[in-house]
Amino acid sequence: MLKVEAMVCHAAGTPLVPETLDLAPPQGDEVLIEIMASGLCHTDLSQIQGKAAPYPFPVVAGHEGAGIVRACGPNVSSLSVGDHVVPLGIGECGQCAACTSGKTNMCDAFLADMAQPVTRFSLNGQAVSSYTGLGTLARFIVVREHNAARIRRDVPFHLACTIGCAVATGVGAVIHTAHVGEGETVAVFGLGGIGLNVVQGARLAGASRIIGVDRNPYRSAQGRVFGLTDFVDPAQGDAVEQVRTISGGGVDHAFECVGHSGLMAQALESTRIGGGCCTILGVPPDGQEMRITPFALQLGRTVKGSFMGNMKGRSQVPHLLDLYVEGRLELAALVTHRLPLSAVNQGFALMQSGAALRVVVEAAADGR
Repeated sequence: MLKVEAMVCHAAGTPLVPETLDLAPPQGDEVLIEIMASGLCHTDLSQIQGKAAPYPFPVVAGHEGAGIVRACGPNVSSLSVGDHVVPLGIGECGQCAACTSGKTNMCDAFLADMAQPVTRFSLNGQAVSSYTGLGTLARFIVVREHNAARIRRDVPFHLACTIGCAVATGVGAVIHTAHVGEGETVAVFGLGGIGLNVVQGARLAGASRIIGVDRNPYRSAQGRVFGLTDFVDPAQGDAVEQVRTISGGGVDHAFECVGHSGLMAQALESTRIGGGCCTILGVPPDGQEMRITPFALQLGRTVKGSFMGNMKGRSQVPHLLDLYVEGRLELAALVTHRLPLSAVNQGFALMQSGAALRVVVEAAADGR
């Protein structure tokens, strides 16, 4: 067993605490990854708070990371020691019906892992679960080969880690789920880390109007860095009506990026009759439901769901860094705070306050 430092949440609603965990070494098709940077996401917070908590406590949070392969099991063929990688909550085996369909990133292996999650962490002989099977708020993790994507080595880890969730989810939803076309109009409900990547995905797709909806007035200026053309503050009047007025009757595409059933309904209502599409990205609290009037769909609107932007983890996600290097994708402005791993609770507080877009915690910042 390897001794590994990790930030652990022992019960819903309690802060993460540092623990020294046992980590099983890589076997078979597994790899050992040293996590160099990890982005903090609202879904991590939902698990920690117990609002949307699919993994049992105690749990190592974190699923948006980047690091270096330090060891490989004997059956690993596509990765080598020293490779820079992004660990993937949704792996890509490349062989199952889902992977070969060209339609979805819901790999059969991912669905099997969700049904029977396996953790490599333990504390005093008791299992400690890992969020999305990763637990990137640890110094080291062990994952299967198909849950790690090799990335280019010339992008800093604190930027590269963001493609593992925020960037893939937002940009991917525009391109691979909603299929936004050139000249179409877009509304984005919630301009956090996910929402701003929807904005820049819409810019990449050639959208003519990109309308952001958020209660935080600072998101107006921040959003324009990513391609926002218009900003709607719900405090200034009904958000749906404002979007309809700006877009001339309703947008072609709306994206809900918060995880609130009321906002999901508003996003759908903001789309145009006869072809508007609403894509749901936000993860709501357990038990919350989205209420839809059937007539809203009969008028020609559609609702779609998107998980990690419907991007295939190993074959598509790494190319997001190519777009960054080419100057077509903004990552530096997304990461507003860099903290040591030990300050992760402070990082989540910054995220909740609205002061941060993406907080990244780093191993090097703890003196390594």
